[in-house]
Amino acid sequence: MMSTQSLRIVVTGLIAQHPALGGVAWDYLQYPAGLLRLGHDVYYFEDSGEWPYTLDGGASGQDWVAHDPTANVRHLSKVMERFGLGDRWAYRFPINSRWYGISDGKRAEVLRSADLLLNVSGTLEHPEQYRSVKRLAYIDSDPVFTQVKLALRDDRDFRQRVAVHDVHFSFGECLGERIPETGYTWRPTRQPILLDEWHPAAPHDEAFTTVMSWTSFKPLQYDGIAYGQKDTEFVRFLDLPSRVRPAKLEVAVGGLQHAEWESVLAKHPGNNGHLEAPGLLSAADLLRQFGWSVVDPLQYCSDLDTYRGYIETSKGEWGVAKNGYVLGQPGWFSCRSACYLSAGRPAIVQDTGFSSVLPAGEGLVLFSSPEEAAAAIGEVEADYERHARGAVAIAHAYFDSHNVLNRLLEDTYSAAGLTRAIA
Repeated sequence: MMSTQSLRIVVTGLIAQHPALGGVAWDYLQYPAGLLRLGHDVYYFEDSGEWPYTLDGGASGQDWVAHDPTANVRHLSKVMERFGLGDRWAYRFPINSRWYGISDGKRAEVLRSADLLLNVSGTLEHPEQYRSVKRLAYIDSDPVFTQVKLALRDDRDFRQRVAVHDVHFSFGECLGERIPETGYTWRPTRQPILLDEWHPAAPHDEAFTTVMSWTSFKPLQYDGIAYGQKDTEFVRFLDLPSRVRPAKLEVAVGGLQHAEWESVLAKHPGNNGHLEAPGLLSAADLLRQFGWSVVDPLQYCSDLDTYRGYIETSKGEWGVAKNGYVLGQPGWFSCRSACYLSAGRPAIVQDTGFSSVLPAGEGLVLFSSPEEAAAAIGEVEADYERHARGAVAIAHAYFDSHNVLNRLLEDTYSAAGLTRAIA
């Protein structure tokens, strides 16, 4: 397939599902918007089957399901309109299976005639219902966890959803022997970035920041190994602010907790018991007691502009990866970190094996230990302008949506002997 050939492409995602998470909107948006800029006939369909939720528990304080999708639909419509996709989206509200956006007839016609569907993060609830599309591509944005789930074979629905696709891509660009065998060929890909949407010349403040969830779900257990979330890694670096003063470290972390299985213990590695409050703490309280600045992402990062503004006013990023990525070393690289680089903000991030596919050292600095993290912050502080220029150079060379998406399409159509795996 020549990269100049115009294709009809359907892209999936979770933009409507999370109307108060600006980073999530950017992650999914940059696929259809980037493909549209390449001259393709692009549509965005959101059919995850996930019930949208309220952040405040609704009127009762205990109702976490949003029974009215007005805010979700309004958010999606606004985002799509802004990027030239105002008449090219469809969203299914799962509670009553009602579709919003383009008409049922237009949606059916698009699916009958589409050349390709990009199932980003595997967000479709029933991809088998989209087999009228000529080719289905699965984009795994959560490497190690995806492969472990497949190897566990406990979730038959998940295995069948993956199996429906013709070709499989992964943000794990160098999946190796640490990753369970799944029977699939995982082709490398990475997050596409609309570079002209990020502004390296914008003035910045002095804090190194990151935007994160403390944890998302229970660790996965496989072959005697527990693959955990960011909380598992972050506790190793709790005393970092004291190591790098006067440099300022800030985290935008949500306040939602999974009380039935998540807890932040007062006793943990590295704190020597010196906490103001005994017992259980929220992640935000724990971080503050160790000198981290903590802000509410719903205030600072809730839409496209505030998320981008938060990154652009940061001096750079410092952030850990999920414990599963650290253990598996898949070469995963954060969509968020790619945005920092595109904004000319150096990224100091935990090693997940990506140095074999991305140049680390100037603009992008990796670490594995608290000592390496402190040294990396000192190095960037000492020669900031060089690292800021290096960040922009890496973004342009490795994350430009034009190049990333063209390669994705070329790899999709050049893959020889594509067959759908049997679950």
